[in-house]
Order: sequence, then C-alpha cells, then structure tokens
Amino acid sequence: MTPKTSTTAGGVLGAATIATGLIAGTFYIFVFAVMPALARGDDRTYIQVMRDIDGVITNPVFLLTFNGALLLTAIAVWQSRGTPYLRWAWAAFLAYALNFLVTVAFNIPLNNDLHQGSDWSALREDFEDPWVAWNAVRTVFSTLALGFLARTLVLYGRRRPSS
Repeated sequence: MTPKTSTTAGGVLGAATIATGLIAGTFYIFVFAVMPALARGDDRTYIQVMRDIDGVITNPVFLLTFNGALLLTAIAVWQSRGTPYLRWAWAAFLAYALNFLVTVAFNIPLNNDLHQGSDWSALREDFEDPWVAWNAVRTVFSTLALGFLARTLVLYGRRRPSS
C-alpha cells in the first residue's frame, strides 16, 4: 500500500487529530475559564489551586496524549510523503512542535517554580502573567496544529478510493 491509500495512515492521522484536539481543548479552557476564574481569588487560593492542578495534570493519560500528539503527527508526516497533503501534515507538526517547545521551555518551568516558597503574593506575581501569556501562545499553536491536521484528514479522505 502507498501512503495515500493506507488505512494505517488514516488511523494514525485520525489519532493525531484527536490527541491534538484534546490538548488544544485543554489549553483553551485554561485561557477562557480556569485562569479568569482563578484571577478572581486571593493569592493563597490561586497558588494552591495551580499547585493542585499541576499535581493532577501530570498523569499518564495526559502525558500520553500530550506526547502522543507530537509522535503521531510526526508519523502522519512520514506516512504522507509523496502526497499532495504532505505540506498540511508538516504544518501541523511544526505548529504542534512549537506548542510542545513553549510548554517545555516556559510553562513547565513556571509550574515548577510555583512549588518553591510560601510567599503567596510573590509567587503569584512571578507566575500569573507569564504563565497566562505562554498558555495563550501554546493554545494558538495547538489549535493551528488541529486545524492543519483536520485539513490533512479531509484531503486524505478525498484521495481514498471508495469501498
């Protein structure tokens, strides 16, 4: 089977799209609900809740989805070689890779710093604005990746022969 007709390629592409959508949705809900709600609270509650979120979100299911989206998208790129939708798969991979990089370079270190100390006001001052800003950036990148994967999936579907 060639990449353009492989059902495995469609399955990987579909799984990459779903995983990326779950991650984009997670980051999106932080932009429009979680962080605005926490911003209304006092410093101690804000820090304690963010520490709790950091503690529960680093679970096997989330980590598998977050890392799996990158791996599955990379596989989808490889399986798309020689097809007209390769550029969309590459765009998805690059957008998700930037999301991944922002998370590892900025959000995770900020999360780690949040666990150091007990001056609630100082912790919040150092954390809130940069974390919210970087989360918005990764939300944009993961949403772009989702859109590019959706486009790849549509184009893949158009090229599949009818059963």
